[in-house]
Amino acid sequence: MGCCSSASSAAQSSKREWKPLEDRSCTDIPWLLLFILFCIGMGFICGFSIATGAAARLVSGYDSYGNICGQKNTKLEAIPNSGMDHTQRKYVFFLDPCNLDLINRKIKSVALCVAACPRQELKTLSDVQKFAEMNGSALCSYNLKPSEYTTSSKSSVLCPKLPVPASAPIPFFHRCAPVNISCYAKFAEALITFVSDNSVLHRLISGVMTSKEIILGLCLLSLVLSMILMVIIRYISRVLVWILTILVILGSLGGTGVLWWLYAKQRRSPKETITPEQLQIAEDNLRALLIYAISATVFTVILFLIMLVMRKRVALTIALFHVAGKVFIHLPLLVFQPFWTFFALVLFWVYWIMTLLFLGTTGSPVQNEQGFVEFKISGPLQYMWWYHVVGLIWISEFILACQQMTVAGAVVTYYFTRDKRNLPFTPILASVNRLIRYHLGTVAKGSFIITLVKIPRMILMYIHSQLKGKENACARCVLKSCICCLWCLEKCLNYLNQNAYTATAINSTNFCTSAKDAFVILVENALRVATINTVGDFMLFLGKVLIVCSTGLAGIMLLNYQQDYTVWVLPLIIVCLFAFLVAHCFLSIYEMVVDVLFLCFAIDTKYNDGSPGREFYMDKVLMEFVENSRKAMKEAGKGGVADARELKPMASGASSA
Repeated sequence: MGCCSSASSAAQSSKREWKPLEDRSCTDIPWLLLFILFCIGMGFICGFSIATGAAARLVSGYDSYGNICGQKNTKLEAIPNSGMDHTQRKYVFFLDPCNLDLINRKIKSVALCVAACPRQELKTLSDVQKFAEMNGSALCSYNLKPSEYTTSSKSSVLCPKLPVPASAPIPFFHRCAPVNISCYAKFAEALITFVSDNSVLHRLISGVMTSKEIILGLCLLSLVLSMILMVIIRYISRVLVWILTILVILGSLGGTGVLWWLYAKQRRSPKETITPEQLQIAEDNLRALLIYAISATVFTVILFLIMLVMRKRVALTIALFHVAGKVFIHLPLLVFQPFWTFFALVLFWVYWIMTLLFLGTTGSPVQNEQGFVEFKISGPLQYMWWYHVVGLIWISEFILACQQMTVAGAVVTYYFTRDKRNLPFTPILASVNRLIRYHLGTVAKGSFIITLVKIPRMILMYIHSQLKGKENACARCVLKSCICCLWCLEKCLNYLNQNAYTATAINSTNFCTSAKDAFVILVENALRVATINTVGDFMLFLGKVLIVCSTGLAGIMLLNYQQDYTVWVLPLIIVCLFAFLVAHCFLSIYEMVVDVLFLCFAIDTKYNDGSPGREFYMDKVLMEFVENSRKAMKEAGKGGVADARELKPMASGASSA
């Protein structure tokens, strides 16, 4: 780690003691300058798209002839119906809004500027004509007068597809969008390949709409359970591992038993008095319950086997969990880190999407094969969206890396402060201050390395999706292998980056030095790393499983008594996915704190041994663990308990120090 270089010089010079958190200097300044230049380029793209009129076309909308709605337009050469005055026509109306193009991601329909959106369904051309006469909003082509709607032979081509669905303007974007999204549900059928009967998809969607209140309530329940678990972790961390283990065992057994009970109950229920449609729904529910019950049984068996193997390797994990609980007591703002990171990501994603939409409407007007107008960028500027995509990945990774550096800096400050009364008033803000003043370049470099790995993987995934069903078995295997290898490399680099940020927070070294020294420390403590990453992360995973099982069990009980409900599958999947994401956001911070504490502990035991002048920085709980490990080693040397073999790697670093 960053401290290794400092500690090596300390070993060479006995006059100087290794002290973390002392030297502060800016790291990786060239990478910070490169990141700033890259962000300036992102701003140029946004400014260019707005300056070329894309903002007006995006917000106000434009018709198929290049006219911007809600304003006067200039005539475009050789394009009919261009240059019209649409001051009174402020909304974009599509003649066939349900005709969606999956490949080009747009509506394949003629667009017109109209004065008002049809708020009610128009079933015939007479209704369309009456709407135009009453509201002054012509829904047919500009070449057709309202009086000719019912008499002209061209009405079937120039007028909207019947029936015209009821629509309402999208806020701020002046597009008429159908109120009933059933046409989009039909479009979604093409995306769901496992559905052979289209009616199944409609039953799934109707089930979600029927139980939307239950879904929202269960999502709120998962958020509350995650908050409660975080509070419990703070105060009962010493017994957290065993509590989670017992609760997950009971929860998995209870959930599996309830599923089999519901399956047996519904299988015995009489079916003679129900309609054929209700019978189909009952069969779908019964089949779903059987799949859930079998899956839960397999999951429970695997869970028991893993717990049986891991039951003895929890000593250091319990000690680190206990110290992590103290960290959250002294640094309560750590709990809110996912919110700030999520808020920053949402702000950036909104900016990125808006700029992407601007880019989609910028450029010069070009007439397509159908005679309508499209706006396209020519020359080198047409590749700006590639730059924009790279910006999405790099800046998103940069924001996540800033969170990792902030958490690492705060936890490192806590660990290496002997007297906790001397901690800064707000260690989190102090860590943010150090990040901004010294380490933004390091974060930029680390996030760029992740970007370099993620972009090729995404390109290969895109190629695989485009060639799906066309490539041979060998090519498919090679593509999937490359994608898998890049994914594994990305995960390893993410873990190494997080430890490199911890090294930078300790000794203020640049990214490469920190990453190299962190790698050396991790290799020297390979068995410790394996234990923490299996037992510790698995225990936190059990916490996520507990929240998902509790939310899912509540969902099963509530949906079971929803009499007018249709199919269970989609709502339960939505609820469980949301519960897992919420639990992951909260517990990932706890996992990050445990990883940082472990690295600090490994460095502490490597360069200190508790003797005068080389006192430990660690908490008393970790000191007790080190002493117990040394005693266990001595007993093991005399033929003592077999468990000492599990603790031997933990104490070797301390004894060698």
